[in-house]
Amino acid sequence: MFSEYLNLHITLYLLVLPKAKFESSISKSFLVSKLKIIYAIPAHLSKFEIENSISEIAMYQPLWLTLKLALVTTLCLLLVGIPVAAALARSRSKLKPFLEAIISLPLVLPPSVLGFYLLLAFSPQNGLGKMLESVFNIRLVFSFTGLVISSVIYSLPFMVHPVQAGLEALPLSLREASQTLGKSNWQTFIKVLLPNIKPALLTGIILTFAHTLGEFGLVLMIGGNIPGVTKVASIAIYDEVESLNFSTAHIYSAILLVVSFGILVTVYFTNKRLNKSRIAT
Repeated sequence: MFSEYLNLHITLYLLVLPKAKFESSISKSFLVSKLKIIYAIPAHLSKFEIENSISEIAMYQPLWLTLKLALVTTLCLLLVGIPVAAALARSRSKLKPFLEAIISLPLVLPPSVLGFYLLLAFSPQNGLGKMLESVFNIRLVFSFTGLVISSVIYSLPFMVHPVQAGLEALPLSLREASQTLGKSNWQTFIKVLLPNIKPALLTGIILTFAHTLGEFGLVLMIGGNIPGVTKVASIAIYDEVESLNFSTAHIYSAILLVVSFGILVTVYFTNKRLNKSRIAT
């Protein structure tokens, strides 16, 4: 097993495996000697110091992966969610309720249900997954890319709904005045409409980010539990509780709690300021 991880340049991740599996696959002294060579660790450091340093890195790795997943998902949804929200806000089609229902499904579906069907879709044994692997050599199951795509689908309503509500609340005269002044539809949308829905945009961005931080069922179904690749903080908490390591689970949980609370407080205070400034002007 060590050679496979070594070839993939993720030898470091072996250290976050359960102790029994770790010791059965390779001795600690052998791994430490290899790490000294691969990562140019100073030879004078003791095995104890190296193990402590690596353990600290491994501990905070799920937090970094969670932050990375939330940031990438939020950026993707800014590119995808805003056009979808704008299209829904302008639409008068009879199919609009059905489209809104499809987008809202992640709000009511258990994450494991959505994760199960995405797992089937992404599987190399089935249509989409098979095509991606054979044509583009891309495998979405148990990969960070698969997590991002799944998170974008799962968090789509958290971006679309606030932006859509903000656009629908704008008076039609605002668009008409802009077009009367010679602005194109694109210029009107970018320079007139979006600046007038800043609270809605901020709400969508923050809710998407915060929602992605807490994903569990979907992440477990699509990404599994691969250290350094798909093991995010929520999965790490589950692992630590299962191992009765409550102190580490408490650290992960407390960090996520503080970050989530801080994000929500920031949203409410910022929206309050923006609304006051709009009323004043």
